[in-house]
Amino acid sequence: MTPEAVIGIGQEAIKTILLVAGPMLGFSLIVGLMVSAFQAMTQINEATLTFLPKIVTMFLVLLVAFPWMLQILLGFMTYIWGDFNHYIR
Repeated sequence: MTPEAVIGIGQEAIKTILLVAGPMLGFSLIVGLMVSAFQAMTQINEATLTFLPKIVTMFLVLLVAFPWMLQILLGFMTYIWGDFNHYIR
């Protein structure tokens, strides 16, 4: 296997990871910023207050986007397993 092939697989894996994790992390970031702004405005300094909205947000995004995420992951695995005979040479 050539170094270019290894780098190509690594790049595709990183792209897939970013595509799958990006929506959950993005919405979690937005909710975290909103909770932080709310805490700053009301002067409520409870550290555990930020965790529950972020966890609920990540669960809801996962629930809504799971079919799309599964399609992305299956496409990547099909790509990897489809060219598997090229990798073992």
